[in-house]
Amino acid sequence: MVETREIDAVEDLLPWTDARNPLIWQRRGDGMAGWGEALAIRVDGRSRIATVADAWREIAAAAEVHDEVRLHGTGLIAFGAFAFDDSSALPSTLIVPSVIVGRRRGRSWITRIRRAEAPGDVAFGPTEYGAHWSATLGPGRMDPAAHGDAVRAALAAIERGEAQKIVIARDIAGTVPAHADLRRLVRALATGYPDTWAFAVDGIVGASPETLVTVHGGEVTARVLAGTRPRGADADEDTAITSELATNQKDIDEHEYAVRSVVDALRPHTSALAAAEQPFTLKLPNLWHLATDVEGTLSNGSSALDMVRALHPTAAVAGTPRDAAMAAIRRIEPFDRGRYAGPVGWIDAEGDGEWAIALRCAQFGPADAGAPTDPSATRSVTAHAGGGIVAGSLPEAELLETRVKFRPIVDSLN
Repeated sequence: MVETREIDAVEDLLPWTDARNPLIWQRRGDGMAGWGEALAIRVDGRSRIATVADAWREIAAAAEVHDEVRLHGTGLIAFGAFAFDDSSALPSTLIVPSVIVGRRRGRSWITRIRRAEAPGDVAFGPTEYGAHWSATLGPGRMDPAAHGDAVRAALAAIERGEAQKIVIARDIAGTVPAHADLRRLVRALATGYPDTWAFAVDGIVGASPETLVTVHGGEVTARVLAGTRPRGADADEDTAITSELATNQKDIDEHEYAVRSVVDALRPHTSALAAAEQPFTLKLPNLWHLATDVEGTLSNGSSALDMVRALHPTAAVAGTPRDAAMAAIRRIEPFDRGRYAGPVGWIDAEGDGEWAIALRCAQFGPADAGAPTDPSATRSVTAHAGGGIVAGSLPEAELLETRVKFRPIVDSLN
């Protein structure tokens, strides 16, 4: 049973979700916050996205939905976070909350979801933010020196003709207090980077600038980001940086690989598809990206999860050709990325939804139920940042790029 009704205006969604395991999707204050777990699907392996997509179709078909609001994001909703790699030890998850509070275009609503055999509605309401906290962070399994070696290994593979582009990531790791209110991290990211998708799903929290795919009313859109520079100290330096970025052949090639991978993946599912001939420069608080928007009309009734399956992993986070790049990543990177660079987002009963690539994010270990009573107890946290390696890439420049990309999550964790 799913019931959605309009409520008085909600100014801040975060108090309406769990402090230690928040479930949130928002941009510029609009979005949805989930609480509780009416249903969850957790799978792994190569067919994980297809398995979840098929299961979701069955759930949506069986659901009895009463939705008096009928906005994008009302009715039956599930939040998802998928592992980057087929072989990841971390499961891919789709969660249907017990309660969802949302806001969009000045309207607010509440959706209550329960299974037929479940008891009646549970007591629910907003809670105050917990105390401020900070993380303790240090090098992970790939420190700067090892990252340089990894970039050189990727360049050697490219020179041998194994791939044209290989995305190499590095990690940092540490701990946070076991009682940490992770909503504060979401709030810091959403405030500092308002044009990104701020998200928290099943232990991964971040603010992604890159939309993997949006499906709404039979239309599909995607935004491709590849090619990066740090922001300048002033407007004149920014102008010089964007001019150099837009004309640098290494960055143009890297971006074209990423756009081509998205267009090739979407084409079989669309009756019309268009991508801009030239990328534009996208400004974020800490960096510039080359960006291209891709738009199309779906031709076969595909859902947002079907499009996630078709697109992931894109050349922007894996490389090209896809299979060769993934093989190189598994060989070169000394860690399991988990859900970093995997799809994260939401889907509704009609198959519409919004999905981003999980970037500028941190992954948190389990929060033990008894840990908050011990003030010395901690919870593990790991963050990743990467960059696309193509012929001509320089290890020193690639390390700088990861430092710039780490800044949003590291500053917010601290």
